This record gives sequence, C-alpha cells and structure tokens, in this order.
Amino acid sequence: MHLAITGSIATDHLMTFPGKFVDSLVPDQLDKISLSFLVDDLDVRRGGCGANIAFALAKLGHRPLLVGAVGRDFETEYRGWLDAAGVDTSGVLVSDTRHTARFVCTTDTQLAQFATFYAGAMSESRDIDLLAVGSDYDLVLIGPDDPEGMLRHTRTCRERGIAFAADPSQQLAWAEGDVIRDLIDGATYLFSNDYEASLIQQKTGWSADDVRAHVGTQVITRGKDGVTVLPADGEPIEVKAIQGVVAVDPTGVGDSFRAGFLAGVAAGLGFERSAQIGCTIAASVVETTGTQEYVLDRAGFLDRLGTAYGDDARAEVDAALSLA
Repeated sequence: MHLAITGSIATDHLMTFPGKFVDSLVPDQLDKISLSFLVDDLDVRRGGCGANIAFALAKLGHRPLLVGAVGRDFETEYRGWLDAAGVDTSGVLVSDTRHTARFVCTTDTQLAQFATFYAGAMSESRDIDLLAVGSDYDLVLIGPDDPEGMLRHTRTCRERGIAFAADPSQQLAWAEGDVIRDLIDGATYLFSNDYEASLIQQKTGWSADDVRAHVGTQVITRGKDGVTVLPADGEPIEVKAIQGVVAVDPTGVGDSFRAGFLAGVAAGLGFERSAQIGCTIAASVVETTGTQEYVLDRAGFLDRLGTAYGDDARAEVDAALSLA
C-alpha cells in the first residue's frame, strides 16, 4: 500500500519543569499572564508531525513518502536519519531562505505543556504539488502543516479521487469553521483526540452525527482511556490503552498512534487490531524522551501487544507486519 504522509518536519527543543504550571496561574489574572519557568534539562530532537508519523510507519515495516518543506539545515543530518530508518524523503522541498520549523515545548510533572512553534520553511509546503512528487497513492495522510498547504493537498485528493486521512490536530486552534469543514469533508479517516473532536464540532457548527456524515471512519484518541473508532458502517470499537506505562514525555504520542493505525489498515487488518498496534507503539513513545528516539524490536513489540490484547491479536499482527 503506497502511503504518503504530508505534515510538519521540525526540530524539537524539549524541556522539563520540575513543578506544576497550574500552581503559577492566577485564574482572575490570566489576561495579564507573564511567566518564566526554570527548567531542569533541554533535549534537542528530531520531530514534526509528518516526520514522526513517517518514521513510525517505517519502523513498522512500511516505506512511506514524506511530503513537506524544510530548510537547508535538514540536509546536515535529519534527511540521513529518516532515509536510514526507511522513509522516502524524495517528496521533501528544501527552502533556499528559511530554516526548518522549530517546536519548543516545556512539560511539567503532570505532563501539562506550554509550547510554541516557528513555522519557518514549513510555510513553503503550499508550493508542493502532491501529484508532482508521487503517483498512485493508496492513501494520503494530511497532517498539521502550513494551512494553505493542507488545503491544497486536501483539494487535490478530493478532486482526483485519492483517499485521504484528515489529521488537522494542532491547526484546529487557529482555523475557522469553514476551513475545518474544507479540511475534513470527504476524508476516508478523520483523526483527533477527544478535545479536538469537540473543537471540530464547536467550530464547524456540526453535530457529532454531522461530522460522521462527512467522513468515512472517525478515530478519537482518549489518552490513558484508550481509543474509540467509529466506522462508516457498524458499531463503535473501543480499544483500551496499554497498561503499566511509565510516562516520560507525551510529545509525538498521537503521531505514533496514527502511524500504527495506518500500518494495520495498510496490512489488511481490521480497525480493532489497527488501533491496538497504534496503542502499542504509542506506549513506547510516551516512555521515551523525543519523538523518534524509541527502539522497537519485533519480539518485544509483539509480546507487549499480546499481553495487552491477547494471543489472537499477537498472532494476527505477527503475520501481518514486517517490522524488523
């Protein structure tokens, strides 16, 4: 199955605050907020939603095409890292003038986060013609990216009859209802967490049923409470999260889930098994600092999945996936 992943490609600067942000917030003074947090450490890592999803798909045995825009600094080390992992980076546009996007995030002891994002070269993804960098796509995931780029890729897929997965996530905060409706209408899959699902309804003015009427299958992640899959036909599917996870850093967990789910679908597995794959790889990511620093070995991955979801699940995933 030929998968293309469009979305941000960034460098992550991840910091940890040894306290709780909420302790520094004064509810009736939030309009005057001005805070500084002394952090314990700084990790500079490779990231970006598109790159994270593509990397995880490669770890699970696929060779996805990554589509996005970067600065020349990407060529120094990041491209080689992704190529070595098994990602096809031929769809990446290199800017002559801007730096690769940068994500700066501070996480407290309750895993609450303050984050900022510098778009940089990402803004040039609107210049990428999806049809010029690849062909014969079976599915295109359209992740958080330059807004005009996201709209361009979505419209290309809709006009050419290419199946696409809508994953607007972080871009929902700025987008108005008409933009969100344009980004998700006709999607084969719609990914979001539970808060984002509510935000989609609020901003579009659509009810939950209205959203369902405009997409194929809706996938809603719920953190430690697992995942709900709402198929186009059939009853909702509830998949529990992996238990016993020692959470270290939540950054990139949703990206890895999406990759796991798509890896399962691409391998011909049903939605329940696909969501179980997503939850299993997400557990590895949340236990690791950095979005692409985790290690997957076949036996350990399958054992963890089997412990959580049973021997039948382990056997089916073992037969379907070609991860090393």
